[in-house]
Amino acid sequence: MFRFLIKLLFVSSVQMESTRTEALTGRDTAEKKNPHDTLRRISSKAKAAIHLEGSYDDDDEEWSLPATLEWRCGQGQAFAQGGFQLVENQIVIPHSGLYFVYSQASFRVSCSDGDEQGAGRNLTPLSHRIWRYSDSVGTKASLMSAVRSVCQHTPQDDDDDRVEQGWYNAIYLGAVFQLNSGDKLWAEINQLSALETDDGKTFFGVFAL
Repeated sequence: MFRFLIKLLFVSSVQMESTRTEALTGRDTAEKKNPHDTLRRISSKAKAAIHLEGSYDDDDEEWSLPATLEWRCGQGQAFAQGGFQLVENQIVIPHSGLYFVYSQASFRVSCSDGDEQGAGRNLTPLSHRIWRYSDSVGTKASLMSAVRSVCQHTPQDDDDDRVEQGWYNAIYLGAVFQLNSGDKLWAEINQLSALETDDGKTFFGVFAL
């Protein structure tokens, strides 16, 4: 009977560990598929954090107005706490210290140029950069950036529906920085007409470590 109980406890512990592992694996997989929710959850637990969602109105281009990406706070999943402020579309750092800065720009680009043979498609460079201005330096400096080319034509693309439907991808930036109180951060993204801003696909945030 004693050996039977030991065996039963061992099997139960293995099953519990297996269930726990599967649950963690499932959660990790879900987080990888949706970094927006993951980053927002982490930042919401920080004492000082801000998470913004991008909004772009292409009607401005029709009225010959400067095309700009507007960051919104207090809407959707966007929020600010711990002294963070959004001023003139820039994030203002509340206190000196270590911060994790992150941003994602999602694009959908049409890869068809009207050529029936599919030849002559131009590469469309997409760029995403985070800038910092600090009074201690007196000038702006690039914190991080990325450039990506899209619509690279290959023979396999001839029968690929994605050529007609468009190319979709996201450029993500994220790193830890030592920032000073009063520093201002802002994002610079090109090809705004191809930007996807629905459902929080384009976001910008900072949280204290």
